[in-house]
Amino acid sequence: MSSRPAPTRLTDPDAALRRLVEVTAAVTGKRFFEALVESLATILDVHGAWVAELVPGRRRLRALAFWSGGQFIDDFEYDVGGTPCESVIDRGTLINFAEGIADLFPADADLKRFHAVGYMGAPLLGPEGEVLGNLAALDTRALPEEPRMLAVFQLFAERASAELARLRAQELLLEREERLAALVNGTMDAIVELDPDQTVVRANPAAHALLGLAEGSLVGVPFERFLSQADRPRFALFRRGIDGAQGRRAIWVPGGMVLRDAVGREFPAEATLSRFEVRGAAHDTLILRNVNDRLEAQRRIEELTGEAEYLREEIRSASDPEAMLGQSAALQEVRGQVARVAPGDTTVLVLGETGTGKEVVARAIHAGSPRRSRALIKVNCAAIPPTLIESEFFGHERGAFTGATARREGRFALADGGSIFLDEIGELPIELQAKLLRVLQDGEFEPVGGSRTRRVNVRVIAATNRDLAREVAEGRFRQDLYYRLNVFPIHVPPLRERGEDVVTLASAFARRVARKLGCASQPLEADAIARLKAYSWPGNVRELQNVIERALVGSSDGRLDLDRVLPGALAPAPAVSGDAGARSGRILTDRELREQERANLLRALEETGWRISGPAGATQRLGIKPSTLTSRLKALKIRKPQRPV
Repeated sequence: MSSRPAPTRLTDPDAALRRLVEVTAAVTGKRFFEALVESLATILDVHGAWVAELVPGRRRLRALAFWSGGQFIDDFEYDVGGTPCESVIDRGTLINFAEGIADLFPADADLKRFHAVGYMGAPLLGPEGEVLGNLAALDTRALPEEPRMLAVFQLFAERASAELARLRAQELLLEREERLAALVNGTMDAIVELDPDQTVVRANPAAHALLGLAEGSLVGVPFERFLSQADRPRFALFRRGIDGAQGRRAIWVPGGMVLRDAVGREFPAEATLSRFEVRGAAHDTLILRNVNDRLEAQRRIEELTGEAEYLREEIRSASDPEAMLGQSAALQEVRGQVARVAPGDTTVLVLGETGTGKEVVARAIHAGSPRRSRALIKVNCAAIPPTLIESEFFGHERGAFTGATARREGRFALADGGSIFLDEIGELPIELQAKLLRVLQDGEFEPVGGSRTRRVNVRVIAATNRDLAREVAEGRFRQDLYYRLNVFPIHVPPLRERGEDVVTLASAFARRVARKLGCASQPLEADAIARLKAYSWPGNVRELQNVIERALVGSSDGRLDLDRVLPGALAPAPAVSGDAGARSGRILTDRELREQERANLLRALEETGWRISGPAGATQRLGIKPSTLTSRLKALKIRKPQRPV
C-alpha cells in the first residue's frame, strides 16, 4: 500500500468539466463510458474508476467500463452485497469513504486485491429517479471529502446517467421495431411499399411468394410490371384519389385488382392502398390477398407503429435528466405521494397550475408501477377537436364517418396493459364524459361505428388546472366521473411555492441549453438569482425554461441576459413600488410583485385593446399561453372595463 500523502485532488473544476465535454461529445455507448471513466481517474488522480449498470432483477452490477492502473478491465461483474456500492445503490445518493474502505467492508475481496483505501460512488438515476447503476472511483490513498471534487464527480454521474437512460430507451425502441419487422415479414398478406414513382422500395416474403419471385428481388422494380393492362390506369386513378381526398390516407380497392406474377400469369387479389409521407415525399403501401387477414395485419402494424412512436418520445424525454430537479418541501411531498401510489393501480388525479409539470408526475407514477414495461399513452383533451375525441379515445371502424377509410385503434386500445395520461381532463365535453366513465368503471367500450365490445386493462392518470369541484357545481363536469377520477389527488405546487428550486431548475436549464447551443454556461450571478427568486412565475416551470433559453440565445458570453426576456422588464411600467424596487436591485415583497404583475398585465391588455390571444393579442406580447393569462387575470381580479351605455 502506498504511503504517499493525499494531495488536493482537484485544482481546476472548470478544466475538469471542459475535459468531460471534450472527451464525450463525439462518442456514445461503450466508447462514451470508457472515455468518461478514464478521464475521471485522470482528473481525480485515482487508481481506478468504473461505471456499472444493475443487472435486471438481480442485486448485481455489470461494468460498462472499468479503468484501473492505467488500463481497461473487461467483463467485470460483482454482487453488490457487502460492498461500498451497496450503500450507493440502496441510498440513491453520492457517498464518500475517505479511508479505511477495506476494513469497513471486509467481505469485499476486490478491495484487498486493489489495495483500496479511499472510495467514492454516486448512483446513476433514470428520468424518474430510479437507480440504473453507479459510478465509482477508488484509490490506494485516502480520498478526503472536498466540495469541488464531489461536485465534479456528481456531474460525471449525471452524464453517465443520461447516456445509460438513452441506451435503455433505444434498446426498447429497437426491440419494438424488430417486432414490427417480424410482424410484417411473418404475415400471410403481401405488403409492398412504393415510392412516388411506383417503384418497390420494400416488400415482405409473402409479397415475393405472391408474385413468384425470390426474396429481395422485388426492390427497385416498377410495380406497374405486375399489373394487368386493364388495371394499370385504374390503379393510377386510385392513387390520385388519395391525393385529391381531403384527409383520406387509405382506400379500399373495390373488387380488388388483377395482378401478373413473374411468369405472366394473371390472378385476382383484394387490395388496400394507403398513403404516408417520408421526408415530404408521398409513399404508398399496398396490402394484398385475403381481406380479413389483411385487416388484422394492418391493425397490428398500426398498434406496434404507434407504440414505437411513443418509445421514440420516451427516448427524447430520457435526455432530460433535470425533469424532477428540486429539493423543496413541497416537491418532496409530491415525490412521497408518487412513491405511495405508483405500485398499485389506483386512479390518480394530478392537480396544479399550467406549466407546473403535471405530465412529469404522471410519467413518474407509470415508471414506478408494475406496468412500466408497457406504454404510457398521452392524450391532451384540450388539443383534440370535440368531433374527433371519441374516435381518438376508442378508435373507429372503416366507414364509421366521412374520411374513415380504414379501421383505426384508439388510445385506450394502445394503452391496454399499460397506463393512459388524460391531460386537461377538465376540457372534455360533457357528452363524452359518460363514455369515459364506462371505461373507468368496467374497462369496456365500442369503437365508433362498431358493435363489438372491446375490453382493456388500463390504469388512468388524469390532470387538470381547473377546479373540478366548481365545474361539477356549475354543471360542466359530471359528478360521478369526478369522484371516479379523484381517488388519489396529487397537487403539484406552483414554482413560486418551491423556494430555492427555481435556482436549481434555472441552473439545470442553462446547462442544457448551453449544450444545445454549443457554448459554455456561466454560473448564475447573485443579481440573476435574486431576480429569478423575486419573480412570481405565473407560467411556472414551463415559463422558467422558456425564459432561460431566450436569455441564453441572446447572450454572447454564456451569462443570462434577463433584462430583455424576464416578463415585466421589457418596458417602463406605471409608477408602482415594485418597479422602484426592481430598479434599485432589492428583492421585492409578495405584495409589490403582485402590484407590478397587475400593472404589467393591465398595460399589455390596454395596448392590445383587451385582446387575449392571436398575433396581436396580449399573450403574444407577454410571451405566455392564453390559459396562463386567463388564470392570472382571475387570481388578480382583473376584469375588462364595461363600456358606457
